[in-house]
Amino acid sequence: MSKEIKYEEAMQELETIVAGIEEDQISIDELSAQVKRATELIKLCKSKLFKTEKDIADVLGELEK
Repeated sequence: MSKEIKYEEAMQELETIVAGIEEDQISIDELSAQVKRATELIKLCKSKLFKTEKDIADVLGELEK
């Protein structure tokens, strides 16, 4: 069973991948895998942000009742 990665961890890993690409530290052989991983991390971060936004809107909506 894999543990769920936290938003901050995902962002840190994403920043590491981007920095590696920008600084030519990732070889051509690794590039495809790293881009796929970055895409997964971006999707995860977006999902967490949307969920948090919805949760906050729900809580604020409850306060207005």
